[in-house]
Amino acid sequence: MGIDVHQHLWTGSFVEALRARTSPPYLDGWTLILDGEPPYEVDPADHASRDTTGLELALVSLSSPLGVESLPPEESWPLIDAYHEGALGLGRPFGAWAATCHSEPDPGRLAEDLDRGFAGLQIPATAEPDDRLLDVLTSRDLPLFVHPGPARAVPGTPAWWPALVPYVQQMHASWHYFHAVVRPRHPRLRVCFALLAGLAPLHSERLIARGGGGRGQVDTGFFVETSSYGPRAIDAIVRELGVDVVVNGSDAPYATAPDPGLGEAAAHAIRVTNPRRLLGREEFRK
Repeated sequence: MGIDVHQHLWTGSFVEALRARTSPPYLDGWTLILDGEPPYEVDPADHASRDTTGLELALVSLSSPLGVESLPPEESWPLIDAYHEGALGLGRPFGAWAATCHSEPDPGRLAEDLDRGFAGLQIPATAEPDDRLLDVLTSRDLPLFVHPGPARAVPGTPAWWPALVPYVQQMHASWHYFHAVVRPRHPRLRVCFALLAGLAPLHSERLIARGGGGRGQVDTGFFVETSSYGPRAIDAIVRELGVDVVVNGSDAPYATAPDPGLGEAAAHAIRVTNPRRLLGREEFRK
């Protein structure tokens, strides 16, 4: 039985909260309206049910590209609360990442939410990490999940553009920012970066050539998840970082979990051992 650290599932409470709004982000029926983007037709079947065969745990998270976390608190919190209520009610094998408001951070409220049973906190890669929020995580020995945030539409570009350009750029920047700025301030924080951190780890040679350092020094508290990549990219990351910091993620319902293509031992590490270590599950607290 494996773990999937990256899924999205819009529960009824979250859908109703989006429909109650009249400014982006909001739902008009099943038409999603975002600021600066064309209307998007959501398939309700994507959020009606989910095949979790073979999973001991499937972690859902707020869809950060909606921009909910960056709204003013009076707009952000009703959506976040609706997401939290729905996610906590999903039942096994589902778990969830907490979300929080970044326009006016509230460490006390985050602490209360985490204590309800969330696996950790997800933040958008576009949000500047707030030390007070990260301190709440480390005080509870819970991890952080960094996910792509909002991306402005570029006229004339195909539908895949956000996933291939701004999302990757955001994750690339986040990986380097956390290494250079956040890690010295939070040495015990465990962090998981979505979509293999935009393949940022593969730029270590350029980093060294431009005055950076650290190649060959793997931070075992910084994990990368595999969504929307396959054996070639995963193999390259494993060669750079080793297999111990790679974790399984699907980004369902938008994609499926990839086959690492590295053999049974590596597959078990990526799907079972490493996610458990990221999440601090009991097997790794002894």
